[in-house]
Amino acid sequence: MPDFSESITVAAPPAEVYAQVSDLARMGEWSPECTRVSWATAGPPVVGARFIGYNRVGLMRWFTQGEVVEAVPGERFSFRIRFGPVPIALWSYDFTPAPGGCLVTESWTDRRPGALRTVFAWFFGDRAERNRRGIRQTLGNLKSSLEPAS
Repeated sequence: MPDFSESITVAAPPAEVYAQVSDLARMGEWSPECTRVSWATAGPPVVGARFIGYNRVGLMRWFTQGEVVEAVPGERFSFRIRFGPVPIALWSYDFTPAPGGCLVTESWTDRRPGALRTVFAWFFGDRAERNRRGIRQTLGNLKSSLEPAS
Protein backbone atom coordinates (compact mmCIF):
# COMPACT_ATOMS: atom_id res chain seq x y z
CA MET A 1 0.00 0.00 0.00
CA PRO A 2 1.44 3.39 -0.97
CA ASP A 3 2.37 5.95 1.66
CA PHE A 4 0.78 8.67 -0.46
CA SER A 5 -1.20 9.00 -3.69
CA GLU A 6 -2.59 11.99 -5.55
CA SER A 7 -4.70 12.15 -8.71
CA ILE A 8 -5.42 14.69 -11.42
CA THR A 9 -7.52 14.60 -14.57
CA VAL A 10 -5.68 15.35 -17.80
CA ALA A 11 -7.47 16.13 -21.06
CA ALA A 12 -5.62 13.46 -23.05
CA PRO A 13 -6.20 9.74 -23.65
CA PRO A 14 -4.59 7.27 -21.18
CA ALA A 15 -2.25 5.89 -23.88
CA GLU A 16 -0.87 9.36 -24.61
CA VAL A 17 -0.36 10.23 -20.94
CA TYR A 18 1.27 6.85 -20.32
CA ALA A 19 3.66 7.43 -23.24
CA GLN A 20 4.77 10.74 -21.76
CA VAL A 21 5.19 9.50 -18.17
CA SER A 22 6.99 6.30 -19.16
CA ASP A 23 9.50 8.40 -21.11
CA LEU A 24 11.37 9.08 -17.88
CA ALA A 25 13.87 11.31 -19.68
CA ARG A 26 11.05 13.91 -19.53
CA MET A 27 10.60 13.69 -15.73
CA GLY A 28 12.94 16.63 -15.15
CA GLU A 29 10.38 18.84 -16.95
CA TRP A 30 7.71 18.09 -14.36
CA SER A 31 9.34 17.09 -11.06
CA PRO A 32 10.58 19.66 -8.54
CA GLU A 33 13.27 17.22 -7.34
CA CYS A 34 14.31 15.03 -10.27
CA THR A 35 16.43 17.12 -12.61
CA ARG A 36 16.96 14.47 -15.27
CA VAL A 37 16.91 10.75 -16.02
CA SER A 38 19.20 8.80 -18.30
CA TRP A 39 18.45 5.27 -19.43
CA ALA A 40 21.08 2.65 -18.66
CA THR A 41 19.40 0.17 -21.00
CA ALA A 42 18.39 0.72 -24.60
CA GLY A 43 14.91 0.35 -25.99
CA PRO A 44 11.46 1.20 -24.72
CA PRO A 45 10.67 1.41 -21.00
CA VAL A 46 9.78 -2.23 -20.37
CA VAL A 47 9.93 -4.30 -17.19
CA GLY A 48 13.58 -4.67 -16.24
CA ALA A 49 14.73 -1.47 -17.96
CA ARG A 50 17.21 0.43 -15.78
CA PHE A 51 17.94 4.13 -15.42
CA ILE A 52 19.83 6.70 -13.38
CA GLY A 53 17.89 9.55 -11.79
CA TYR A 54 19.62 12.85 -10.95
CA ASN A 55 18.04 14.80 -8.12
CA ARG A 56 18.39 17.98 -6.12
CA VAL A 57 16.95 19.62 -3.02
CA GLY A 58 18.48 23.01 -2.28
CA LEU A 59 22.25 22.56 -2.42
CA MET A 60 22.04 18.78 -2.01
CA ARG A 61 22.52 16.77 -5.21
CA TRP A 62 22.52 13.00 -5.63
CA PHE A 63 21.71 10.23 -8.03
CA THR A 64 19.70 7.04 -7.68
CA GLN A 65 19.33 3.83 -9.63
CA GLY A 66 15.92 2.81 -10.92
CA GLU A 67 14.32 -0.21 -12.51
CA VAL A 68 10.96 -0.47 -14.25
CA VAL A 69 8.83 -3.09 -12.48
CA GLU A 70 5.47 -2.61 -14.27
CA ALA A 71 4.84 -1.34 -17.78
CA VAL A 72 1.28 -1.80 -19.02
CA PRO A 73 0.75 0.81 -21.76
CA GLY A 74 -2.18 3.08 -21.06
CA GLU A 75 -2.79 1.52 -17.62
CA ARG A 76 0.15 1.39 -15.19
CA PHE A 77 3.82 2.30 -15.00
CA SER A 78 5.93 1.62 -11.88
CA PHE A 79 9.57 1.73 -10.97
CA ARG A 80 11.63 1.08 -7.89
CA ILE A 81 14.44 3.32 -6.75
CA ARG A 82 17.53 2.41 -4.82
CA PHE A 83 20.69 4.16 -3.73
CA GLY A 84 23.46 1.62 -4.22
CA PRO A 85 22.16 -1.57 -2.59
CA VAL A 86 19.64 0.28 -0.37
CA PRO A 87 15.96 0.26 -1.38
CA ILE A 88 14.50 3.77 -1.36
CA ALA A 89 11.05 3.92 -2.93
CA LEU A 90 8.46 2.56 -5.30
CA TRP A 91 6.80 5.08 -7.64
CA SER A 92 3.66 4.15 -9.57
CA TYR A 93 1.43 5.87 -12.09
CA ASP A 94 -2.06 4.60 -12.88
CA PHE A 95 -3.99 5.82 -15.93
CA THR A 96 -7.78 5.48 -15.85
CA PRO A 97 -10.13 6.65 -18.60
CA ALA A 98 -12.21 9.59 -17.37
CA PRO A 99 -14.73 11.92 -19.00
CA GLY A 100 -12.70 14.23 -21.22
CA GLY A 101 -9.43 12.36 -20.81
CA CYS A 102 -7.55 10.41 -18.19
CA LEU A 103 -7.32 10.28 -14.41
CA VAL A 104 -3.61 10.03 -13.54
CA THR A 105 -2.71 8.77 -10.08
CA GLU A 106 0.86 9.04 -8.85
CA SER A 107 1.79 6.96 -5.79
CA TRP A 108 4.86 6.84 -3.58
CA THR A 109 5.82 3.99 -1.26
CA ASP A 110 8.74 4.55 1.10
CA ARG A 111 11.03 1.51 1.02
CA ARG A 112 13.90 2.93 3.11
CA PRO A 113 15.01 0.97 6.18
CA GLY A 114 13.90 2.67 9.45
CA ALA A 115 17.36 3.81 10.53
CA LEU A 116 18.00 5.33 7.13
CA ARG A 117 14.76 7.33 7.35
CA THR A 118 16.08 8.97 10.51
CA VAL A 119 19.47 9.78 9.00
CA PHE A 120 17.96 11.13 5.77
CA ALA A 121 15.57 13.34 7.79
CA TRP A 122 18.58 15.31 9.05
CA PHE A 123 19.50 16.20 5.46
CA PHE A 124 16.16 16.35 3.68
CA GLY A 125 13.56 17.00 6.36
CA ASP A 126 10.20 15.26 6.29
CA ARG A 127 10.40 13.07 3.17
CA ALA A 128 6.70 12.21 3.22
CA GLU A 129 5.65 15.87 3.25
CA ARG A 130 8.26 16.78 0.62
CA ASN A 131 6.94 14.02 -1.65
CA ARG A 132 3.31 15.06 -1.09
CA ARG A 133 4.13 18.55 -2.33
CA GLY A 134 6.34 17.16 -5.12
CA ILE A 135 3.64 14.81 -6.40
CA ARG A 136 1.12 17.63 -6.57
CA GLN A 137 3.59 19.81 -8.46
CA THR A 138 4.62 16.98 -10.81
CA LEU A 139 1.02 16.16 -11.69
CA GLY A 140 0.17 19.83 -12.21
CA ASN A 141 3.16 20.30 -14.49
CA LEU A 142 2.30 17.12 -16.41
CA LYS A 143 -1.25 18.38 -16.92
CA SER A 144 -0.01 21.77 -18.12
CA SER A 145 2.39 20.19 -20.60
CA LEU A 146 -0.22 17.84 -22.09
CA GLU A 147 -3.22 20.14 -22.32
CA PRO A 148 -3.29 22.80 -25.01
CA ALA A 149 -3.43 26.39 -23.79
CA SER A 150 -6.98 27.73 -23.85
